[in-house]
Amino acid sequence: MQTDSDASVQARAIALLPLIVFLTIFLGSGIYHTLIGTEFAFYQVKAPVAALPAIILAALVYRGKLNQGIEEFLKGASHPNLILMFMVFMLAGAFASVSSTIGSVDATVQLGLSIIPPEFVLPMLFIISAFIATAMGTSMGTIAACAPIAFGFTQATDISVIHAIGAVVGGAMFGDNLSMISDTTIAATSSQKVQLRDKFRVNVWIAVPASILTILIYVMHTSTASNVEYQDFNWVLVLPYLAVFALAFSRLHVLAVLTIGVLLSGLFGLFATPTFDLLQLNAAIYDGFLSMFEVALLSMFLGGLSAIMQREGGLRWLIERIYALTRLLKVGRQRAGEIGISFLVVFSNLFVANNTVAIILSGDMAREVAKEYGVDPKRSAALMDIFSCVVQGLTPYGAQLLLACSIAKLSPVELIGGVYYCWILAIFAVLAIALRFPNIKTA
Repeated sequence: MQTDSDASVQARAIALLPLIVFLTIFLGSGIYHTLIGTEFAFYQVKAPVAALPAIILAALVYRGKLNQGIEEFLKGASHPNLILMFMVFMLAGAFASVSSTIGSVDATVQLGLSIIPPEFVLPMLFIISAFIATAMGTSMGTIAACAPIAFGFTQATDISVIHAIGAVVGGAMFGDNLSMISDTTIAATSSQKVQLRDKFRVNVWIAVPASILTILIYVMHTSTASNVEYQDFNWVLVLPYLAVFALAFSRLHVLAVLTIGVLLSGLFGLFATPTFDLLQLNAAIYDGFLSMFEVALLSMFLGGLSAIMQREGGLRWLIERIYALTRLLKVGRQRAGEIGISFLVVFSNLFVANNTVAIILSGDMAREVAKEYGVDPKRSAALMDIFSCVVQGLTPYGAQLLLACSIAKLSPVELIGGVYYCWILAIFAVLAIALRFPNIKTA
């Protein structure tokens, strides 16, 4: 590994400053308004506006001509992953808006109440989201499909919005972490040069116990929920959601699943709701787009910032510092390596707000750490995937929390404490490092 000069190291460290400025403005404002008792504290400063000073600073930090810096920002903002995310946001908003307008959400909630006792709503939301995410391989598509239903349950019962949406996000991150077709799983195994099944055999012994404990907490949490009688509902209006859930278990692309959901909601609404017409369908779709505009814009801004930080070596500087710190740890050779690998992906994820990109960025360095410290590559891949999903599920400016909170009209910072699964998974992962568990031998 080459050693940078002091000047270049300083410049690369400065490259991290734009995101720090954004977080200081966005989170600092929310904390301040919370302390002084302002309602909707984290909505007082809009996140995309808070990102503007960071973007200006990123352009100043860029070591090159201003026009080149702008081009680099635009490349990051228009990355294919971000375009996909943008489309998921838009279609999720449209699906949620049309479904709500025609009464599909209410009908689905009443169906759920007719089958599931209120005390089991939270564990079922977690389990259903986990199954769908495992089948789809994407947390975003799962949240888009399940969050409106979860929010609907909070309107019909005394269940907290934070707990219901947190159950969906937690289940979605469980599936994203374990699914064989998840991009995080593929990125982690590819970067560490291991088979999918080998990483899964390690991962499952950490994630499944964490999910079981999460389910038990949800069961105990709602054991005192008041009994709610369900109301009559139109079965036809439930069909769009049933179709989306069924399609989620196919290999159909998430954009196709959401598009079909929007079309079916519109068609069934026109058929089953006399007051619903084409003009209302048009308005509902557009309202759904508008409801997601803020989070979609913020995602593009952060994508551009991330590109400049990568281009200027900010993330490389951070990864190298963590690598150096790993050498100083006195906790046993393999444990030191596993701690270093975990920190690599955690901090990469915090700065790029994308778990797949974080794994790709830190993958080569993590493989070097694993080789130097004698860490089994399948454990390295599992830990990278686990900690990237933990951070992604708890990052208030990450796509998953932004999408869920846009649907539930909730602050992402408020939701962090309600995503029980990610906290529990982090604890189990730390215990796995400390206790050297599980010790899986590759056949």
